[in-house]
Amino acid sequence: MRIIAGKHKGRRIEIAKDTDGKIRPTSEFAREAIFNILSHSKYSEGIAGKNVLDVFCGTGAFGLEALSRGATSVTFIDISREGIATARHNAQKMNELANAEFIQADARKIGKTRKQFSVVFIDPPYFEKLITPTLIALHAGEWLTDDALLVIEHDSKEVIEIPETFEVIDQRKYGRATIELLRLV
Repeated sequence: MRIIAGKHKGRRIEIAKDTDGKIRPTSEFAREAIFNILSHSKYSEGIAGKNVLDVFCGTGAFGLEALSRGATSVTFIDISREGIATARHNAQKMNELANAEFIQADARKIGKTRKQFSVVFIDPPYFEKLITPTLIALHAGEWLTDDALLVIEHDSKEVIEIPETFEVIDQRKYGRATIELLRLV
């Protein structure tokens, strides 16, 4: 797995050997499609200069891709020690630790923030019903700017209940994965 574009284009994203399949990275194809939407669609002004939140970060691929494309900073959140360690390792390899923050926490119980984010990636383990409570927690904890764009990924067979405070503005399927773009209502 590699960074697709930007200053780190072609750099490898490593997956720790001891994760026992707990980390499921998004395919390069789907990640490239997502960043093309963020860069070239009517929904987004791109990533450059944005504060980005990578929830259920795993390898950190979304956040690292954002940093490669000019994001100001990325905060990586994962409940697993392995996920945070892997994201930190990959950020360190790319000399991006100064632009990254790492939080080991349950995203469903994240609490209030001191910083808001305009681009948010939410890519939890499939079929664990984590998206809805995470969206509620991020909204309640004031993690989102008023114009935040949220990118959620889930299995195409998984039914997701989107809280009333959000609206789905786009939906795409890439193999087994469904990608939905959300905004605050």
